[in-house]
Amino acid sequence: MDFRLVFITSILLLQVFLILSMVEAEDLTTRLLLTSNVEIQGRRHSEGYCAMYDICGKRSDGKVLNCPFGSPAVKPDDLLSSKIESLCPTITGNVCCTETQFGTLRSSVQQAIPFLVGCPACLRNFLNLFCELTCSPNQSLFINVTSVAQVGDNKTVDGIDFYVTDTFGQGLYESCKDVKFGTANTRAINFIGAGAQNFKEWFAFIGRKASPNLPGSPYPITFRPNPTKSSDMKPMNVSTYSCSDISLGCSCGDCPSSSECTKTAPPITHKRDSCSIRVGSLMVKCIDLILAVLYIILISVFLGWGLCHRMRERNPGSRTKSVPSVVTGGVLHSVNTQKDENLPMQMLEDAPQIRKGVQLSAVQGYMSNFYRIYGSYVARNPKMVLFSSLAIFLLLCLGLIRFKVETRPEKLWVGPGSKAAQEKQFFDSHLAPFYRIEQLILATIPDPVNGMSPKIVSEDNIKFLFEIQKKVDAIRANYSGLMVSLDDICMKPLGEECATQSVLQYFKMDPKFFDNYGGVEHLNYCFEHYSSADECMSAFKGPVDPSTVLGGFSGSNYSEASGFVITYPVNNAIDEGGNEIVKAVAWEKAYIQLVKDELLPMVRSKNLTLSFSSESSIEEELKRESTADAITILISYLVMFAYISLTLGDIPHPSSFYVSSKVLLGLSGVILVMLSVLGSVGFFSAVGVKSTLIIMEVIPFLVLAVGVDNMCILVHAVKRQQVELPLEGRISNALVEVGPSITLASVAEVLAFAVGSFIPMPACRVFSMFAALAVLLDFLLQVTAFVALIVLDFLRVEEKRVDCFPCIKVSSMHADNDKGTDQRKPGLLARYMKEVHAPILSIWGVKIVVIAIFVAFALASIALCTRIEPGLEQKIVLPRDSYLQGYFNNISEYLRIGPPLYFVVKNYNYSSESRHTNLLCSISQCNSDSLLNEIARASLVPQSSYIAKPAASWLDDFLVWISPEAFGCCRKFINGGYCPPDDQPPCCAPDEVSCHAVGVCKDCTTCFHHSDLHNDRPSTTQFREKLPWFLNALPSADCAKGGHAAYTSSVELKGYENGIIQASSFRTYHTPLNKQIDYVNSMRAAREFSSRISDSLKIDILPYSVFYMFFEQYLDIWKTALINLAIAIGAVFIVCLVITCSLWSSAIILLVLAMIVIDIMGVMAILNIQLNAVSVVNLVMSVGIAVEFCVHMTHAFTVTSGDKEQRAKEALGTMGASVFSGITLTKLVGVIVLCFSRTEVFVIYYFQMYLALVLLGFLHGLVFLPVVLSIFGPPSRCVVLVEQTEDQSSTS
Repeated sequence: MDFRLVFITSILLLQVFLILSMVEAEDLTTRLLLTSNVEIQGRRHSEGYCAMYDICGKRSDGKVLNCPFGSPAVKPDDLLSSKIESLCPTITGNVCCTETQFGTLRSSVQQAIPFLVGCPACLRNFLNLFCELTCSPNQSLFINVTSVAQVGDNKTVDGIDFYVTDTFGQGLYESCKDVKFGTANTRAINFIGAGAQNFKEWFAFIGRKASPNLPGSPYPITFRPNPTKSSDMKPMNVSTYSCSDISLGCSCGDCPSSSECTKTAPPITHKRDSCSIRVGSLMVKCIDLILAVLYIILISVFLGWGLCHRMRERNPGSRTKSVPSVVTGGVLHSVNTQKDENLPMQMLEDAPQIRKGVQLSAVQGYMSNFYRIYGSYVARNPKMVLFSSLAIFLLLCLGLIRFKVETRPEKLWVGPGSKAAQEKQFFDSHLAPFYRIEQLILATIPDPVNGMSPKIVSEDNIKFLFEIQKKVDAIRANYSGLMVSLDDICMKPLGEECATQSVLQYFKMDPKFFDNYGGVEHLNYCFEHYSSADECMSAFKGPVDPSTVLGGFSGSNYSEASGFVITYPVNNAIDEGGNEIVKAVAWEKAYIQLVKDELLPMVRSKNLTLSFSSESSIEEELKRESTADAITILISYLVMFAYISLTLGDIPHPSSFYVSSKVLLGLSGVILVMLSVLGSVGFFSAVGVKSTLIIMEVIPFLVLAVGVDNMCILVHAVKRQQVELPLEGRISNALVEVGPSITLASVAEVLAFAVGSFIPMPACRVFSMFAALAVLLDFLLQVTAFVALIVLDFLRVEEKRVDCFPCIKVSSMHADNDKGTDQRKPGLLARYMKEVHAPILSIWGVKIVVIAIFVAFALASIALCTRIEPGLEQKIVLPRDSYLQGYFNNISEYLRIGPPLYFVVKNYNYSSESRHTNLLCSISQCNSDSLLNEIARASLVPQSSYIAKPAASWLDDFLVWISPEAFGCCRKFINGGYCPPDDQPPCCAPDEVSCHAVGVCKDCTTCFHHSDLHNDRPSTTQFREKLPWFLNALPSADCAKGGHAAYTSSVELKGYENGIIQASSFRTYHTPLNKQIDYVNSMRAAREFSSRISDSLKIDILPYSVFYMFFEQYLDIWKTALINLAIAIGAVFIVCLVITCSLWSSAIILLVLAMIVIDIMGVMAILNIQLNAVSVVNLVMSVGIAVEFCVHMTHAFTVTSGDKEQRAKEALGTMGASVFSGITLTKLVGVIVLCFSRTEVFVIYYFQMYLALVLLGFLHGLVFLPVVLSIFGPPSRCVVLVEQTEDQSSTS
């Protein structure tokens, strides 16, 4: 992006430079010749005498030489006098120049005028310097001819001293130093003064003797401040005009020091620094201090409450609690709660007269009744349920016929309703799409000892770069039988040569010029004079800024650069399927292949490094990414399958393991998970939604991890049932026991995943949609097909059939024992939870520590959240072995120019009745608060505005181009047609070295006189007629303001005849952007700037840069994240509240969920994980996944009898093992596999974030939640049932 500014800049810089060179060459010649005063007769240095007069010869390259003979000043005729006064109003009466000399002066300054006419004070001072040098009647007072040469029979001036006061020099420089040359986004002084930093450097540049055939003075001019006292000379000291002079006022962009401009301070967008407070010697953020104080208060309150609670507990009367009981028939009984070793959630059909039951909410009651009936039905008809459910899901999979994968970056990361996307569409359709970029970065290898990189600028490296360029030029890509080369697709601003940005341009891209120009020494010369030396101009006739072709240097120490940056701008088009784009893509593929196959080995043999990229590289690498992790995915499924098989099986006995194992059931479960994913992808493919690589690689892991949880819970619930019951009763009771909590968790997960579909980024929105449907389908398959498979598997065990080979029956003496003992015998993990884990958490001191630690980490995470930065590094979304990884690293290390920034103006009314022109422009008589003046003002504070320099303005250049002062620019033939400058055809033949206004152009006149314009502004008709002329005018030495190269695509002429230009742009550049936060802040600053200016000027202005489309999401990413998290948590809370009808339980689940999400964000800050659409989706989905860690434990706690301590222990004993093995470990196994992914985005945003989720969910679900429940838990729903009749048990 950064390098693109170069090509446009370069084009016009060249033209400008040419003007400068010729201006100075001829001006200097003229003035120097006039100042020859070596052989004056009489008084050599006195008023009214000339030091040089007339022309006595020419150099071999045609530069004229003045006569060194002094003479009295001559009175010109009236016509010459009027001409001189029009250009040099300070000179009246006698003069020291002939008409030929004045003509040379006029043609010379003609080239400089377009640079300076926007600031009349600067132009007046500049003209005065050369007018005094050429025509002043007192020339001999400040000109002294110091050297004379013999040319033919005549003596000519060969060197002069020009005495000028420092006051005049300083005034001249101060009035001109800030004048813009908008075409090239730089200062005019860079062209007419070689970037001089003071007037002495400027004078030194003007006085430099030019080499043959190069621009500059024909002889040296030495500027001196004071002559010797004995010489009778006086330094020239014409009054100078300040750029802030109202009578010759300059715009704020050209004169920031003007009083009109300093009335309004530059707009500073302060960076939002967080509040800080000094505590002792430390600076502490306000939020950190507030949270620390809040933590102390909370812990103090909790400890105080705990102390009072413990004191109450010591009262024996408060230890025995009774629970209400519900009696069918209206009789209410109450009995002391006793510990029941049986499962608290069981509702046994054959029960004693007095027993325990569960008082469920209405929703839970309906769900329990449904699952009781449904479980019995499935147990009786497992095959029908299995095949019917599979048939439905297989139908969904038919949609895979229309399966497509989206790999285009703009379609993955930019929403269709994006403001930036709409602005890009407007820019591309009304102006021109931004060009394609192909780039090479050739660099030296850092020294392993000191880490310093050697210099890249050497003779060997330059010659090696020519070899590389030769191979690039030789690329021929096959497109429909046509061979496409770089020359066929590259951008050619002036229609001849490619605008390649390379250090080789200093040698015209031709190796034969390397030795001719002086090799490396020529490079060092061009680094300092790239904008002013003709021999440094590029092959495409534009200057090349060394900061765009070199990298790894500091400041302007170009010779210390450690890298070459080679950029190939390629034509772009709106139609992505058009011939231009297809041809470019074909060439880009051949280019990348060449680099990989040939250039990289060459570079390594030279002990250098090479990074490279093309416009289509990211899309191609994303396509390759689809197969990069195929082995990882396969291994993950095998690992998950093995774990499921072990988890679902019984405790192995050598003699019966082949019967009691659950390998076939585990494999079936994995197949169901895959089927749910395929069903989701098939459904959305059928309705035309394209898939993404993230969906293909991540969703199976997530659904597998979520689905295995429920599989384990279902199997363990069936195994916990009393063996004496028939299989139908066990299946029915198991579904009654865990069905409501599984449903609650699944619904919450689906809702949380679905909330992610509100994320504007397409990749994440589609991911959330696919994931939500996949989880829903997985849940439906679990309660249908998988329950049927459980029935079939238990029937297999009862019939003593071998796992995986159910057709084989065996006779085992352990079979009955296994059936009667192992299924009731608690496992090792369950015993640990009940006998070790739960008792430890019941210790009051442990509770205090747990509460303190978890609350502390939650509050610390809130503080850490403020450190999370928005963004998504490009290299993260690519495979680790992608060649773009090194390229993105080198971009920030070597590039020294920021991306181009365009301020696009909609519906510019150029009619004379409108004020729009003066509200936009930045030359004389423009409003001080105009758009371009405000941009220039903002560029003075780049650290906050992120604007590097004033904008290139087609409007300013157009107004200058048509102004009468720029008499070499806007010209017309007698018939009214456009007449080009004298140095362009048809006025000048292409092969002519020196052109004159002869032949067809001799009668050309300027388009307008001052009397034709109104306050130097054209009328509506004049504007309409001359704008196309300007946009088609080629820049040249005689008129550098031609708009063809720089502004062809800056103005939309469609429909402009009615006085309204629908779209036009003004180009500037961002400062170098090295981090994601820089891109975000630069976009925010540009939008705030445009909004403020639009409101002020009442003109519709929008900012545009190529990266805005990808970074827009980060402007409000925090708002998006918080809203979506609030919706997700709120949805889960409402679901819990509706199903449980318990505000208390729902509030505790809400608290734990919020803490888990906050803690995950704290971990993000610790691991430097950025906030973007991917991480927001993960956070939203973590709400749904974290529900599983809370819901099952909370549900088990509420349906258990006893006091809170006993119920917490019982919940851990019954559900703790399932939560750990069925939820924690299954997710852990599925997530750990992602760490082996070859794509960084999976490692960071899925492995790291989901690993944090699993660990935090486990700690909160099995440590923090039991402690909270034991202290603040809701009342028990366990009730005493007293049966009056035999049918009451079923009623309850």
